Amino acid sequence: MTEPTLAEVDPVSEILAWLQEHPGAADALGGPGRVSGISEAPWPHLSVGHGPGGDLRGLRWAIAPEVTLEVYGDPGGWPGKAELRRILLRCAKAAQERVEAPHVPGHPVISDVAPSGVLLWSPLVDGQPRWLMNLSVTLHP
Repeated sequence: MTEPTLAEVDPVSEILAWLQEHPGAADALGGPGRVSGISEAPWPHLSVGHGPGGDLRGLRWAIAPEVTLEVYGDPGGWPGKAELRRILLRCAKAAQERVEAPHVPGHPVISDVAPSGVLLWSPLVDGQPRWLMNLSVTLHP
């Protein structure tokens, strides 16, 4: 298996796959099958996507793009704001554990996962509860 190039390393797919299999994320969210790349039931649900910023570091060896974590509650308003915040922080901590995981050939090396901003309470226009935050993911082929 060949190692990926800098253009092929994708922090979203790495963090998404990690959190989909992480028992701590499943526990925080109330069960497995609640992490994906979109907002979908069952609730609460964690969506992992590309963030708005990061540092491409001149496209040499390592880059540090942002990954956005969004946790959605049920459109009916549960769980509450404080509980959704706790869920998001537990999932962010679970993402940080990816740094200590053994390297898998064919995947990038992730050397750091760190918050890159603040937690933002941002309910959807229909009132569905949502918290979001960005993580800076430092990785190289």
